Order: sequence, then C-alpha cells, then structure tokens
Amino acid sequence: MDTTNPRDRRALVVGLGISGIATALRLRRAGWELVLIEKAPARRSGGYFVGLFGTGRAAARRLGILDGMADRTASDGVNFDIDRAGNRRRGLGFKDLPGLPRLMLRGDVERAAFAALPDDVEIRYSTVPTAIAQDADGVDVTLRNTVHGHTSTERFDLVIGADGLRSTVRSLVFGPHERYLKRLNFMIAAFQLPGPLTDLAQEDGVTLLEPGRSMWIFPFADHPPTVLLSYRTEDVDAEFAEPPVQRVRTVFGAGPTGRALGEALRAMETADELLFDSVEQVRMDRWHNGRVVLLGDSAWCVTLYAGMGVSAGLAGADLLGTMLERHPGDLDRALSEWEAKLRPSIEYYQQNGLDQQAFFTPTSRFQIGLRKVLMRGQKWPLIGRLLQAMREGGKASRMKELDIARA
Repeated sequence: MDTTNPRDRRALVVGLGISGIATALRLRRAGWELVLIEKAPARRSGGYFVGLFGTGRAAARRLGILDGMADRTASDGVNFDIDRAGNRRRGLGFKDLPGLPRLMLRGDVERAAFAALPDDVEIRYSTVPTAIAQDADGVDVTLRNTVHGHTSTERFDLVIGADGLRSTVRSLVFGPHERYLKRLNFMIAAFQLPGPLTDLAQEDGVTLLEPGRSMWIFPFADHPPTVLLSYRTEDVDAEFAEPPVQRVRTVFGAGPTGRALGEALRAMETADELLFDSVEQVRMDRWHNGRVVLLGDSAWCVTLYAGMGVSAGLAGADLLGTMLERHPGDLDRALSEWEAKLRPSIEYYQQNGLDQQAFFTPTSRFQIGLRKVLMRGQKWPLIGRLLQAMREGGKASRMKELDIARA
C-alpha cells in the first residue's frame, strides 16, 4: 500500500511497556509523529528480574539506551540448590545460561528507554482503544479516557499494539484471546525481597526444586533480590479464584517451609508489587493486518522461561523502524519483510521457552535428578561439550541472525 512522506505520517503505539516505548523511540527517529497511550494512570517503576542477551544488547545499543541500563549482575556470587531441610549444594543459575546476559530489573530497561524519548512524543495515560477500523488510507481508532470517560476518534497511518499478553489491539483487530493464547499449565508469582535471605550472601542465588513447583531467588550486585515462584496446575482458571498469596501458600503446602521458602512467602505477603499470572504463549500465523501490527508479548510472548522477552521486544522494535525506513512508500512490504526476518528467531525462542520449563520447574523427581547429573557432568569433557552445544550453539546462531536481519 502506498503512503505519504514518512515525516507526514502519524502512528499510535498502544502500551507503555518496554516494547511500546522502544517502538515509539525508533519510529520517532524514523520521522514519524507519535502518540503513545497507556491504560495505567502512570508509568510503572518496578519490575522483576530480566536478562538482556546479545540480541537485546545490540538493539539497545542501536536505540541509544544501552548505557542507561544498569548491569546488576552479581559476578562474584554462586547459585545454590537447596531443600526445605536447609541442605544446599552448588547448582545452575540464570547467569549460567549462554550469551553472558546482563542481569537487571524490568524497570531498568523501561526507564532507560523512556528517558530517551523525545519531548515531542505525546503520551496519554488512562487511555485505551475501544474500536479500530481501517481502510486503504488509514486507521480510525476510538480512544477512551478511563478516568473521565471522554471518548474521541482519531486517524492514524499505523497502529502498533504493544499492550501485552492479553492485548486489546489484538482482540479488536485479530480476534478473541482464546484463538491465540496457548496455555502451558504453569503459574508464576514474581516479587522483590526486602533484602538478602538471612543465611545467604548478597550476591548468591537460590533454587528450590520440588516436583511441579519451584522457587528461584535472583541476586543482584546492588539491589535486593527478586523471587520467582513457579508451579504446575491442571486448572488455570481456578488459580485466580483465591487471592494470590493464599493460592501460592496452598500450592507449596501447609507443612514446614524451611527458612528460605518461609522468608520468601512472608515477603510476598507484604510486597509492594506482585506479579501473579498464568504462563502462556501467543501463537499467531500473522502479526500484522493492514495498517495494524502487533509487537512484543502481544504478538509472540515467549514466556519468562525463555528469558528472551526483553531482548526480542527491543530487537523487534528496532527492526520495525529499519523496515519502515527501507520501504517508506510501501507499508505492506515493510511490515511483511519485518515479520519474515523476525519470525524464525521468535519461533526458536518460543520453542526454547517450552524446552526450558523443566529447567525452571521440573515436574518429576526424574527431571530434578537429571538436572543434578547435568550440573555434575559439566566437569566431564563429553557432557560438557554436549551442554555447550545444547545451550549455546542454537541460541547464539539465532541471536546473530536477528542482528544481521536488522542490516
């Protein structure tokens, strides 16, 4: 489809998360006029643990925000596998994953991207889309202010849905959530501890693995640790029938918790921010429809188990701006080529998320035992090389693909 000069084009970005802010930043640099809307009354300031891998670092560097992100990696610490009785041995942690990820909080990335936004990017809080209608020349979007109830309809040349797993843009343009959400039958609870556990050094992490449930404590060099509780369920809808704290305590049992789990559960009860949600992926055959495109969790949600959500969101935003610059007079071609270049890497990350479920939350004692064998086997040349190939080869090659696709 033909479009006018890029400097005359107006885009709406829905969602003030990492993907949305990065997209607005990149498209403004490409000459677009931007309106950025967010349903919350203010920008989020907190966040849970995230890793920034090679793909994300390269995209952040191109976006000009990498230096603004704190690298909170606790380089001197170790990760311990523990049990409720207090036994512990050295185990595998998140920083043992390939690619030497930078470890930080989600809020670190959002703050760096937000700080880089030009002043002329219009931001509207407490605002949601309620209707989207498009024709060959543009998109009419009805916007509602959730505080005052005021409604208006505005016209845009492009609409980007970056509004998360249960995207309003996706439901309005592509269809109901049930068509695209793939439930993995796991739940997660993520929050911040007030400080290190009483029997753990500041830079040490902890993993408690039991069949069908787990606790991960992620350490930082200069910030209190964050916790990820994960467990398997056969009825996702039933998990939301009770308050999150009550549900998590029920799942982890009424028996003795041990010191580490007990401290974490008590901290959850008073946490300022608690993320409690089901683990789901978004599977779509197509991420764009005419002048509406989805990006980040709205389009592909690789899950926390993949560890690539932030990196993929930044890279997707950067690549979208590149394709729009490359094809300024053909929006359909720009979006089609963006998706074609991005999809192979995203599909790999999604599969990796499925494969790493057992790493984060083993569902049987066999899987827990296998993980211990692999940990010990890193010292054996044959198993060490196998782990290297499994954990680094495929992911590293696709990270490189994604960076090359930007060129």
